[in-house]
Amino acid sequence: MRAFPATTGIPGMNSTIAARNFPGRIEGVNPFRVLVVLNRAAELERQGRKIVHMGAGEPDFSTAEPIREAAKRALDAGFTQYTQAAGIPELRECLVAHYRERHGLELPAERILITLGASGGLAILSHLLVRPGSGVLMTDPSYPCYRSLVRLAGAEPQLLPVGVEDDFQPTAELLEQGCRGNTAGLWLASPGNPTGAVIPRQQLHRINDWAEAKGLYQLFDETYHGLHYVDDMPSILEISPRAFVVNSFSKYFGMTGWRLGWIVVPEEHVEAANILAQNLFISPSSFSQRAALAAFEPEAQQIFEQRRAAFRERRDYLAAELGKLGMLLPREIQGAFYAYANIAAFSNDSEAFCRELLENHGVAITPGTDFGDGNGNEYVRLAFTTGMEELRLGVERLRRALDR
Repeated sequence: MRAFPATTGIPGMNSTIAARNFPGRIEGVNPFRVLVVLNRAAELERQGRKIVHMGAGEPDFSTAEPIREAAKRALDAGFTQYTQAAGIPELRECLVAHYRERHGLELPAERILITLGASGGLAILSHLLVRPGSGVLMTDPSYPCYRSLVRLAGAEPQLLPVGVEDDFQPTAELLEQGCRGNTAGLWLASPGNPTGAVIPRQQLHRINDWAEAKGLYQLFDETYHGLHYVDDMPSILEISPRAFVVNSFSKYFGMTGWRLGWIVVPEEHVEAANILAQNLFISPSSFSQRAALAAFEPEAQQIFEQRRAAFRERRDYLAAELGKLGMLLPREIQGAFYAYANIAAFSNDSEAFCRELLENHGVAITPGTDFGDGNGNEYVRLAFTTGMEELRLGVERLRRALDR
């Protein structure tokens, strides 16, 4: 593959808010590069191009029928008005049962708040936890919106480089090395985005012990729970009742466009979290909440597990094929639906690499620069959120591109 200078990347990929002269904390917030890729892919499709979509973190399956039918019933019944800011009691009780069955936990429903997706949950928690001038530890690579939300709160994202040698997750020792005088907390994800890496239970215990000894709060993103391929997928809440958790109905439950998620907060923060939810969002979508009740029915759960098996098949195929092409991967993709592949054998500019694939070969993937400030130029994220036929086409196009 021929190299491209960074200036020839996809339009909008390298812009920042600062370039547009906006005042205040919004300065320096980076574009969400995966959305830049998606927008350009849509433009090419409107021109008649066939694009293989391996960029977005969105399951290709339609929302399961039991959920869609429940939404229709809610709409027909006129359930279209505001709900409580923290969500309808019935859905919170479903999540109480969910944590009991999946993790052996007994959580009071008051500690669970329904949110506008995981993004809305992160927004509430950033206002609740992050103080101007403080520091927040997070891994590099990690979900890009973490950095943006911390910056918008007037705080400092403290990026902790992790790589293949660390299984892309931090240890207590690495966190200690990254801790600074103004560090107030840590934001971690398991399984992580973009790597799918899971923090093992023993490692979670050590991280929790270290954070508590330091007096740091812990926020864990468990959005990809359910979409995991390891035998043990612990929640931080099994280890620490003082941790903050964000989760979503988007990934495992396949409800991306319904914009529904939840957070779990310690008891002493329930009142403040409710006040923030009231002021920031008023309430989650009413009929989406009614629809989500059906996600906990056996028929829907069976569909979710069938889809998880399909993602596992795609994972196995894509990992094997990328290895043959010389794109290095972690030892195993443990969760989510992403392959975070090293492209150093082909390019040291992941944005130019992704531009070449999209513009000249019709494959949309995400540059590693979306996920951190470290060695993102050596990595790309490929989402196996499309069917096997499309995956095979994407791999063939990638093979042709690399051969050139």
